Amino acid sequence: MSLNSSGGRQQASCPGHYDPPLLHPVHQFGGRELDFRCRVALMAIINRTPDSFYDAGRTFGRDAAIGAALKAVHDGADWVDIGGVPFAPGPALDPAEEAARIVPVIRAVRSESDAIISADTFHPAVAEQAIEAGANVINDTTGLHDPRLGRVAAEAGVHLVITHSLAEPRTVYPRPQYGDVVLEVAQFLRRRADYAQDLGVPPEKIILDPGHDLNKNTLHSLELTRRLAEIAEAGYPVLAAVSNKDFIGETLDEPKSGRVEGSLAAAVASIFNGARILRMHNVEAASRAIRMTEAILGWREPVRLRHNMGNVNEPAL
Repeated sequence: MSLNSSGGRQQASCPGHYDPPLLHPVHQFGGRELDFRCRVALMAIINRTPDSFYDAGRTFGRDAAIGAALKAVHDGADWVDIGGVPFAPGPALDPAEEAARIVPVIRAVRSESDAIISADTFHPAVAEQAIEAGANVINDTTGLHDPRLGRVAAEAGVHLVITHSLAEPRTVYPRPQYGDVVLEVAQFLRRRADYAQDLGVPPEKIILDPGHDLNKNTLHSLELTRRLAEIAEAGYPVLAAVSNKDFIGETLDEPKSGRVEGSLAAAVASIFNGARILRMHNVEAASRAIRMTEAILGWREPVRLRHNMGNVNEPAL
């Protein structure tokens, strides 16, 4: 519902946006409930890696990672995604070392916050420890490369993010080719969602991520953003991880430090095309963009109404 120009209520309507046919609109994450029919969740990114894509190790230290996660929640994040291994190609990290990086952070954040917490991992043993420490979600960037990960999520009753990617974990996949990138990504994700259910993950615990830039070039990622509704048609909540990625940098010819505006534009376009979770680095800016978009869509009322609401227009605040 929304307000009309006279202050009365009217049915929300916003031509030009896509409402996905959600199989299960309301999702429970521990003590948090999200209705994805009228809500976009903001996922903040916390990397306990010395070679992370964006922050180059700024939150590698344990205290730095904990502080960044709690600040993100304070700044408007509904969700923090905590990872210890980058997606980018590189040497394998022992699962024990990965767990040592992320489990203490998850435990500390959980003790201070009821925010949704996801563990960004493709190792079942790490996932088990992360869930025990308080994670509500396993964020797998490998598309269930290891079926044991699905079984871990199923047994624990947590959500599972299934991401499209083609490469073996941490390996190079040169010059990815697609006939129709959106069609092929959509088919892959539908098959993997079915596979996850075969492993015991209920459909109301599945989230799909088309994997912008993961084994895709800039034209592929732009096409995915433009046609994201075709991913959302599957009926699962769609996560769009567009923040500061190379497809934005190449489109605008900007380094990572100059991609905030492009990231926000891609995020809003993703919402209008059916995304209901945004994975973003710049939390305060993303939170404002999400709130404004929700208001435009009629899902959120303005905090106040003063402008041209009386006999005299009061000065702007």
